Amino acid sequence: MVNETLNDPLKARSFLVPLNGSDASFGALVAACQTARKTRASVSAVYVIEVPRSQPLDADLVGEAQRGEEILERAEALARAHDVRLQADLLQARQASHVIVDEATERNVDAIVIGLEYHRPYGRFELGALARYVLEHAPGYVWLIRYPIPEGEPQPLR
Repeated sequence: MVNETLNDPLKARSFLVPLNGSDASFGALVAACQTARKTRASVSAVYVIEVPRSQPLDADLVGEAQRGEEILERAEALARAHDVRLQADLLQARQASHVIVDEATERNVDAIVIGLEYHRPYGRFELGALARYVLEHAPGYVWLIRYPIPEGEPQPLR
């Protein structure tokens, strides 16, 4: 929940950054860390393992857990490089978007920072299900950091 005295999103006191291993998600973490270093804000990062409905929620998904741990280790190194302490958590859920909003609510974070790759299936920009859900349901600020259009990708029509 956003602090009622907080009228400036750049003065957020706590950030939650969902990571998926993409350059854009790590870019979002860097943006949160750079802001946090200036304002002494806290930064949390989460990697969510999405568990198929055919398996129990606490299923032991070794390969995905190992990937998540590697991503969180890289996140911790990035945070250290920016002199920011990071709380990094590996979570399991049916849908990443729901658990990200739940975590933001439980942790009372001021802002969720999401990094997006530029993605245009069928010639039209696609925000993605996670970003759409978080934008609609997050209790506080949501920062979207969309990476530039990749070199060689056709420019959108104006």
